[in-house]
Amino acid sequence: MEKKKISRQQVYTLLVQIGRKEGDGLPEGATGAALMIYASGVDEAEAVRETVAILKQADTAPLDVTGYGTLAEREEEGHEIGEEERALMQRALEENSVIVAQMTPFFDGQEPTLH
Repeated sequence: MEKKKISRQQVYTLLVQIGRKEGDGLPEGATGAALMIYASGVDEAEAVRETVAILKQADTAPLDVTGYGTLAEREEEGHEIGEEERALMQRALEENSVIVAQMTPFFDGQEPTLH
């Protein structure tokens, strides 16, 4: 009988601020953007490294990453997490992937509000 390998992967919620780079796909006039990302990893450091590497491959310029922890950690902090968000987190876990859940562009004169 084959034992199923237990995965140590978890999904982390990351907020990544990106700057401008030619070919980044951001709207005209945008000075950068904030990306809400769900990324799998054995720890948050691995999730951050994988996310930054993938964003660089996608011709973006990652500037800053803020980690908000795993689903369990966020629930402990009282975050409200809807079914759609949970489904994206589950998908990131199942696919061992990085999923951009939301992109908010910044424009001149607009102070980025990172939550």
